[in-house]
Amino acid sequence: MQDYGLAMGAPTLSIFSEIYLQYLENTTIFHILTKHHILVYFRYVDDNLVVYQNNTTNIHKVLNTFNNSTPTMHFTMEEAFENKTNFLDTTISKDSNNIQFSLYRKLTAIHKTPAEPNLASVRYLTKHLSIYRVNNIEKEIKINTIKQILRNNKCVTAILNKSQPNKKNETEQKKKNSQTRWVKI
Repeated sequence: MQDYGLAMGAPTLSIFSEIYLQYLENTTIFHILTKHHILVYFRYVDDNLVVYQNNTTNIHKVLNTFNNSTPTMHFTMEEAFENKTNFLDTTISKDSNNIQFSLYRKLTAIHKTPAEPNLASVRYLTKHLSIYRVNNIEKEIKINTIKQILRNNKCVTAILNKSQPNKKNETEQKKKNSQTRWVKI
């Protein structure tokens, strides 16, 4: 029996959750980040990414402070392993000089698609290849994974060719996008 919080699956769940998390960020989390010298903090829905310096921040104390500040919520932590961490659909890798990004799909989701994969679901899976700048080897690996998903779901892999963007339209879109500037403040 649930004693507090919102019912799972309630239509208002995502709205109220977002309001509550923004409230926490403005009243509690900002102070925790400042106190513990967190360099960068990102949040998307309920996933957070925290960047810190190991010599000035004890990340386990940060996690403990998060959990003590919200007794009805329990935060967990996944530390980077071999200088890599996954955040949303991205793997972030760090070597001595660079930070690199690559595509990521959870292991549980690698071979899953909607009950009947169609052109829209394939477009969704291939969209990441055009959004992120990935090298040709990684691109080929991702395309082969998508083909395997289609085969696992008894779909013809020719559907993948239909999902590729039209080169002429892509060139026109790039020209149009080069004139458009975006800024997030």
